Amino acid sequence: MFIHSYYIMHLLLVFLLPLITLHYSTQVANASSFSPSVLTQGSSLFVKKNDHLVSPNRVFTAGFHKIGQNAYCFAIWFSKPMYDGKLTLVWMANRDTPVNGQRSRFSLSKTGNLELTDVGKGIWMSNTQTTSRLQLQLLDSGNLVLTQLEKKSYLWQSFSFPTDTLLPNQPFTKDTVLVSSRSSTNLSSGFYKLYFGNDNVIRLLYSNNEVTSVYWPQPWLLSSQAGRSPYNNSRNAFLDLKGCFQSTDYFKFTTIDHGVSLQRRLTLDVDGNIRVYSLNEKRWSVSWQAISKPCSIHGICGPNSLCTYDFDTRIRSCSCMHGYKSKNHSDLSFGCEPTFDFSGHLDSYEFIKLPHVTFYGFDSSYISNSTLKECKNACLSNSNCKAIQYNFDEGLGIFRCYVKTFLFNGEYKSTSFNTYLKLPKIYVLSYNQYVANKSELNCSSSIIQLKRTYEQKSANGSIKFMLWFSIILGVIVGTSFVFFYFITKQRSGLTTQAYLEVATGFKRFTYAEIVKASNKFREEIGRGGGGVVYKGILPDNRVVAIKRLHQAIQGEAEFLAEISTIGRINHRNLIETYGYCVEGKNMILVYEYMENGSLAGKLGGNHLDWRNMFEIVIGIARGLAYLHEECLEWVLHCDVKPQNILLDANYNPKVADFGLSKLFHQGEAGNSIFSKIRGTRGYMAPEWVFNLPITSKVDVYSFGMVVLEMITGRSHTYNQDNARLETLVSWVREKVHEASESMRETQMTEILNPMIMGEYEKSQMDNLLKVALQCVEEDREARPTMSEVVKMLLHLETDD
Repeated sequence: MFIHSYYIMHLLLVFLLPLITLHYSTQVANASSFSPSVLTQGSSLFVKKNDHLVSPNRVFTAGFHKIGQNAYCFAIWFSKPMYDGKLTLVWMANRDTPVNGQRSRFSLSKTGNLELTDVGKGIWMSNTQTTSRLQLQLLDSGNLVLTQLEKKSYLWQSFSFPTDTLLPNQPFTKDTVLVSSRSSTNLSSGFYKLYFGNDNVIRLLYSNNEVTSVYWPQPWLLSSQAGRSPYNNSRNAFLDLKGCFQSTDYFKFTTIDHGVSLQRRLTLDVDGNIRVYSLNEKRWSVSWQAISKPCSIHGICGPNSLCTYDFDTRIRSCSCMHGYKSKNHSDLSFGCEPTFDFSGHLDSYEFIKLPHVTFYGFDSSYISNSTLKECKNACLSNSNCKAIQYNFDEGLGIFRCYVKTFLFNGEYKSTSFNTYLKLPKIYVLSYNQYVANKSELNCSSSIIQLKRTYEQKSANGSIKFMLWFSIILGVIVGTSFVFFYFITKQRSGLTTQAYLEVATGFKRFTYAEIVKASNKFREEIGRGGGGVVYKGILPDNRVVAIKRLHQAIQGEAEFLAEISTIGRINHRNLIETYGYCVEGKNMILVYEYMENGSLAGKLGGNHLDWRNMFEIVIGIARGLAYLHEECLEWVLHCDVKPQNILLDANYNPKVADFGLSKLFHQGEAGNSIFSKIRGTRGYMAPEWVFNLPITSKVDVYSFGMVVLEMITGRSHTYNQDNARLETLVSWVREKVHEASESMRETQMTEILNPMIMGEYEKSQMDNLLKVALQCVEEDREARPTMSEVVKMLLHLETDD
C-alpha cells in the first residue's frame, strides 16, 4: 500500500511541479526577496515565520512576533529562545497597534519609507522618503538601520526609538524615552517612563490618567543629594559591553558581573524598576537594579492600597485597607475603592491608626505644630479628606499634620510615620489592627486578541488554481499520513520528555529506575489519601521520597501539564520536586527526603520546644501563602494536616502534597468547584459539608486546626474525662473564655501541650491561640487570608 502511494505521489509531483513553478515564478520575484540580514527597496516581510532578518552574527532576529490571538508586532528579539522556550524582545515598531495574521506586511518602499500595513491600512511609517538608494539591515548590535548606500550613512535606526530596552552601546539621549510594558503578557505601553528631565537628570516617572509623579531619584532630594549633577545639558547615557553604565548627570554603575563578556540588556520592567539582565545558559539573571525596595515605586499598587514586601520570600503584596475593596482582581495597578461614601455628617466618622504607614504626596493642607485632635478636626471638616498623616519632626521638635484627599503610594516604613484613616464609625468598630484586607489576586493572562473583518475579493485565476492544488495535495498528504503517524508517535514521547525537563527543571524517570531506586518499594515511610510514600536512593546517592499516586489521572498529557505547574513552584517552605514517572497506570512523584519525618510524628513526644513550634507555624503559613497568592498559578492544598508537614534536619517545615488536588481535578480549582470532598476528617472546613464555593479559606481553616493541635497536643476530637466528646475548637474556646473571665492562668496552662519542652512566652501563646481560633471560624469571610496570618505571626514574633 505504502509503495503504491509513494509512486502516486511521485508522479503527481513530477506533473504538478512545472505548473507550480510557472504560475508563481513572476510572483516570487515581487515577494520578499531579501538576503538574511538585508531588505532591499521594493521588498517586504510578511507575517510568516520564515520572513525574518537575521544579524550576521545570528544573535538578533527581526520580523513579525505573535503577541496575542491573531495579534502581531514587528519586533527585534534575541534569536535563541530561553530555557522556557520564550523569546526576549528588545524593540517593537507597533506595540500599541498590533496587526493581524493575514495580509500584513513590513515593506521598504521604492520611495524610501519603511511601512507597516495591516490589510492595506497603514499602521506605522518611518517618514524617510528620499530619492537615494537604500537598504534595511539588522546589525550585530541589534540595531535595525536604514542606510543610504551612496553616503554610507543612516537615514533611520531603531536605536533612536527604543521601547522598554537599551542594548549595549545604544545611546540614551534627551530625545529618547523608555516606556515599560503594561504587563508581562500585554506588551503595549505601560505606566512607567525613563527619561532625561528638563534639569538634565535622568529620572523615573509614573504616569496614568489621574496621577503623574517622579519617584527616582527620590523626589524630595536635591540633585546633589542624590549624587546627580544638572550642569551638563548634553543629556546622554549608555551601557557599555562590559556592564558599565554612564550618564552625563554623573549617574554611574557597574553590574556585578562587570568585565565578563556576556549578552546584556537594560530594561524598564513592568513593575517600574530598571534592571540590567545578563544572559547565562539560556537564562536572564539580574546583575543590577535601580531600586531595592519595590514598595517605594509609585503606583505599584494603585490608589487606596498598601504595598508590603517580604525580603525573605521576595514577594510583593498589595492589600486594601479596612473599608476598601479591590477594583480589579486581575490587575493590582487599579488599586482599591471604598465600600462606603463620604457624604455623611462629620459626627458619623472616626479614625483608625495605621502605624508606620505613609502615603507619599497629595497633601491638601499642612499644619505645623499641630495636636492630633486639631489634625483630625481639619480632616473631618473637609468632605474630601480620606486620612491624615501625623508624625513627629525630631529636628524641629514639633508634630506635623498632613491632610490627605488622595491616598496613593501607600507603604509601611520603620519610621515615626503614622496614618489615621477616616472611616464611618461602624467600620471602626469592626477593625482588627493585625489583619489587613488582603486583595485576592486572580492572575489574568491579559492576552491581546485582535479581530479583523475583511472584504471578500472575487475569485481570480490564482485562487482557483490554489483551490485545485490544495485538493490534490490533500489527497497526497492523506495517503502518506498513516506512514508518518507511526514514526512521529514513537518520537513524540522523547520530545515531550525533553520539553518537560527544560520547562520544569526536573527529570522524567522510567518505572524501572523507580523500582531500583526504591529497592522494589521496600521501605514505606508514609501514606495518605494521595498515595503511599517510599524511601529511595538515586544513582547520584541523593536520598529521596517516592510517592505512588493512588488515583489514576485522566491521561498522560493532563498529568504532564499539571506537574509542569508544580515543577515551577519553588519556596523554602514547600517540598522540592525532583522528578516524576508516568508509565501506563503508574504515576509517581519524586520529592526531596526530610530527615525528621512528619510533624505528626513529633507532636506526641518531647521533640519540640516553644521556639521550634512557633517557627514551624510561621513556616507553614509562609508556604501556604505562597501557594495561594503566587501569580503564576492558583493552587489550593485541600489537605493541610500534620502528616503533610515535613521537617528537615533542622526542624524547618516544608508543606508536602501541594498541587495534588490540581492533579486529580484539572481546571476545577480555578472555578472553585470540586466534584468530590477533599481533605481529612477533622481538618476540613465547613464549606465542604455545606456544598459552598471552595476558596483558599479551606486551607486557612485546616491550618488553624493544625496550630491548635500543635499547641494543645490533642487530636481534633477530644474526649474529656470519658464523659463527653467535643471538638478541639470548642474546648479551646471554652478554656480561653474561662481564662478571660476569671483572669487566671490555670485554664491557659491546661491548654498547652505538656510535651513541649522549655518555657513559653505567655502573651505570645495567648495571641497565637487567637490567630488559630480566627482561622477556624465557621464563616469563611471571618477568616484571614494566609498572607494576613503571616503578618500577624511576624508581629507576634517581633513582640517576643
